Amino acid sequence: MDKVLLEFKNEVAWLTIHRPEKRNAIDYDVMDLVDEKLNIVDLRNDIKVLVVTGEGTEAFCSGGDLSVFHNIHTKVEAEKMLSKMAKVLMRIFFFSKPTIAYLNGTAVGGGCEIATACDFRIAAKNVKLGFIQGKLGITTGWGGSTYLLERINRKEALQLLMTAEVFDAKKGLEVGFIDYIYDCAQLQSWLARFTKPPLGVILAYKQRYLAKYDQEEIHHRVLAEIDSCSSLWETPEHHEAVAHFINK
Repeated sequence: MDKVLLEFKNEVAWLTIHRPEKRNAIDYDVMDLVDEKLNIVDLRNDIKVLVVTGEGTEAFCSGGDLSVFHNIHTKVEAEKMLSKMAKVLMRIFFFSKPTIAYLNGTAVGGGCEIATACDFRIAAKNVKLGFIQGKLGITTGWGGSTYLLERINRKEALQLLMTAEVFDAKKGLEVGFIDYIYDCAQLQSWLARFTKPPLGVILAYKQRYLAKYDQEEIHHRVLAEIDSCSSLWETPEHHEAVAHFINK
């Protein structure tokens, strides 16, 4: 079965990362497949909303697949991988239709970066979240800190990033990272509100929302983020932390 699924229901596209055996971690195939699915959703006139989620209830996304990416050692290698996924997240951030991350399970590291690229973040009650990259001796590298600083209060954003702590959905709601805590039935009801207006109305308002961002400036900030993360990637601290994580 594909590592990324795309289903359509009631004018909503559901893009599901489908690697439950890897806690829906991201590898190169997932990056390519998400990009392909975004093309499909963008072109379909019968789809008004995009929901990004993970397979099962254990994990939304656990970030990059360290069983794959632990072979990356140098800054140049890291830049190539980070840039590939950063382009995907920038597409999500500037996507033409409303985007919702449904955090149905744990979202850590790159999983939180994916969620942050979306317009809304809806969480199931008992999920755990965290920008834990700092515990691996690196920073966000897919654009996550750039987007987080646009989404929530800067002081709250800095604390989430710098402490690298895991937090729950209630804490996420308090700091503005999570918009609503809903179960699946509540989410379905909430989504139905987006499908009432014509697509043209939805697209027009999404463009008004995106117009507040300077796309070139956001792009430069993401490139700087990639540079910082890739520089830290080749440090002994990062490689030691990854080895410890894999071997524990």
